[in-house]
Amino acid sequence: MKKAIICGYYGQGNAGDEALLLSLIERLPKDIEPIVLSGNPTLTTKNYGIKSYSRLDIAKQIISLGKQDYFIWGGGSLMQDVTSIKSPLFYASLMKLAQLKGLTTIAYAQGIGPLNFPLTQWITKQVLTGCQGISVRDKGSAKILDNWNLSYFIAPDPVWALSSEKTININILKAPLIAVNVRQHSTLTDQKLQLLIDSIKQLQKATKANVILIPFQIKQDLSLCQKIEEQLKDNCQVIIIENPRQLKGIFKQIKMLIGMRLHSLIMGASEGCNCFALSYDPKVSQLMQELDIKGYELKSFPDNPEQIFNDLLTIYNHPPSLSLEKRKELETLALTHEKLFDV
Repeated sequence: MKKAIICGYYGQGNAGDEALLLSLIERLPKDIEPIVLSGNPTLTTKNYGIKSYSRLDIAKQIISLGKQDYFIWGGGSLMQDVTSIKSPLFYASLMKLAQLKGLTTIAYAQGIGPLNFPLTQWITKQVLTGCQGISVRDKGSAKILDNWNLSYFIAPDPVWALSSEKTININILKAPLIAVNVRQHSTLTDQKLQLLIDSIKQLQKATKANVILIPFQIKQDLSLCQKIEEQLKDNCQVIIIENPRQLKGIFKQIKMLIGMRLHSLIMGASEGCNCFALSYDPKVSQLMQELDIKGYELKSFPDNPEQIFNDLLTIYNHPPSLSLEKRKELETLALTHEKLFDV
């Protein structure tokens, strides 16, 4: 059996990246055994029943493979230098090692950039040039590859096609439900967060809806969720769901989502929610633009709570952000990333 090392931001408690991993595992050809780079190999093996190794051990695994095997960048924004310049250098070094070893190298469902430094731009171009297959998930990434004259294809994020499941063993508040997903970020200041909370209070009062707060990464999201919960009190609850399919499934019960994280918006829109985006990153802005999802750029967040409330209420009272036909189209197109394994 062939083997494939899957490289990504896995085992870090980020629900979006775990959903990407599960989407890839679901679509990997049956004659390829996945081996995953993880920040928590024990948990990754437990959750998905596959082999997993830490950063310290993954280079040894690459060296041990043969030319019939694969190395895969497994989706997401791996090659960006906003968070840290070390991250793209690490992922690029593994890709280059795999290429030197003669493995089939694939960049799967990538969101490329922002790349602000000439060094990271050059390195990303070099390692992608050596790949046998590249797919990207947004037009911004496609534009970068066009400028580099690289071959690729574009398809929606694989999480559009992830199968959802009913959430079990969690008692949630009664419908109608408004879900909120926020994360720590410099553009979401304390003042802006308070304006958002005040507007959600007004929305809740006007619609008689209950609010559920859904952290996608505990260490970055939970404290903000708890801060909102303290102010909304009885008609609000924090829900933690670790299973990616069940996390996606919870959005079937939700009328409206106010979301920051990309995969909260993808899951919400996929399951028929009215979505309102709070963009902190170009990847979220890309999604808003490509699918006409309403919302705000957090850098230019309004300072008038009445305006925020009215904008939220408008989306609450509208039909879902995407029609059923559009959702099915995105789901079908998202499956085309698996064409990469035909190389």
